[in-house]
Amino acid sequence: MPPASTRRPVRGTTFRPSLADGQHAARPGVQFGIVPSSLGVVLVAASSHGICHVAIGPEARTLEADLREEFPEAVPAPSSAPFSDWAAEIVRLLAGAAPSMKLPLDPLGTPFQRLVWSELRRIPRGVTRSYREIAERIGRPTAARAVAQACAHNPVAVLIPCHRVVRDSGALGGYRWGIERKQALLDAERTAVETLRRKNA
Repeated sequence: MPPASTRRPVRGTTFRPSLADGQHAARPGVQFGIVPSSLGVVLVAASSHGICHVAIGPEARTLEADLREEFPEAVPAPSSAPFSDWAAEIVRLLAGAAPSMKLPLDPLGTPFQRLVWSELRRIPRGVTRSYREIAERIGRPTAARAVAQACAHNPVAVLIPCHRVVRDSGALGGYRWGIERKQALLDAERTAVETLRRKNA
């Protein structure tokens, strides 16, 4: 496997330049919308550069409060394209569907986090990898715990598929949006992949 520094970016990824560790940056013009999904309420927020926040939970009020801790000036998005299309695509993905469009991403993270997140986007639907495997793939074989922390700080649920990363034993490990949702996501993706395989057999 080529070193992480020479690997080509994931197709469709449009990450902006990363931040130094501990550095923070504002995201002007953040807009958000809240939509229902098979896994609960979903909040989608985007800056002028792309989607910067996707959260899943039982209550819209709680998700919006959490968003405003990071983006206090966020405003409701218009119910029109492209935002409405992005939200609809995320709802599809949460139900296990294959991507039907490329979504621009603008997640806030350190260089290491973004390195991990880029690797997560290489994991195919219906497949899981361990934290240790991800660490090895990015050229940091002793950094499995740091990989787990990067997964925990993933700001865009499902678009950066941290739910596809598990422990070496196969146990689910943690998930920011709840273990039950992690299992449901994995089950939905595996079912969709298997259904497509049988259809094409």
